[in-house]
Amino acid sequence: MKSVFKVSLLAATVALAVGCQEDAKEETAKVEAPVAVETVTFATEDDKAAYAIGASLAQYLKANLEQQKEIGLALSSDLVLQGVQDAFSDKSKLSDEEAQATLQALDQRVAELAQKQAQESAAVAVKAGEEFRAQFAKTEGVTTTDSGLMYLVETMGEGDKPAAEDTVVVHYKGTLTDGKQFDSSYDRNQPATFPLNRVIPGWTEGVQLMPVGSKFKFVIPSELAYGAQDTPTIPANSTLVFDVELLEIKK
Repeated sequence: MKSVFKVSLLAATVALAVGCQEDAKEETAKVEAPVAVETVTFATEDDKAAYAIGASLAQYLKANLEQQKEIGLALSSDLVLQGVQDAFSDKSKLSDEEAQATLQALDQRVAELAQKQAQESAAVAVKAGEEFRAQFAKTEGVTTTDSGLMYLVETMGEGDKPAAEDTVVVHYKGTLTDGKQFDSSYDRNQPATFPLNRVIPGWTEGVQLMPVGSKFKFVIPSELAYGAQDTPTIPANSTLVFDVELLEIKK
């Protein structure tokens, strides 16, 4: 079960200390909720609000520490809590200058580790894409264009072909080379409508090859997709696979 805690002002302040300044300002933190919640009656609404701030802060910090662990940083949750308690008791073991210098050093380490992890993931994606495209090229009926776009005609329609300036209506499913789906208009039960020259180059080129009523499978190398851009669902340098059905052209 998922619960969503909006980052309070207090939580945002502490988030600065663990290297997620922009996330604290712009996003809500999605974290695992406890399996069971004890029913407690608070004496006043102020007490309840105070507890809610603490719970929100703890959930955010927990999720943040887990994210830091994924890039190789082992930050002790016990020491984080000790720091909070000491600060409330005015017994901090670090001066303000020492704390600031330590956090600046942490920010630098986080940036370096994140960059290293991104580079490693991108290298893996490049290799996976090359291997997938080499294998797909052996499939009977596959065509590779001069740009490197690959496609397989599954159904050839008899309608008009769109121009780059046209708006098209399509159904599609997008997956990574390992088969993991990242988007699907079929799942939404709603075709997508967009100007063909406002999408990734692989789509702009590929859909122009399709008469209305066609269904093609496209394998799009990263340079015709999102390139080095890294997103939560599409790693940098990913080769993308799309099943596309052209339903209509809106001139």
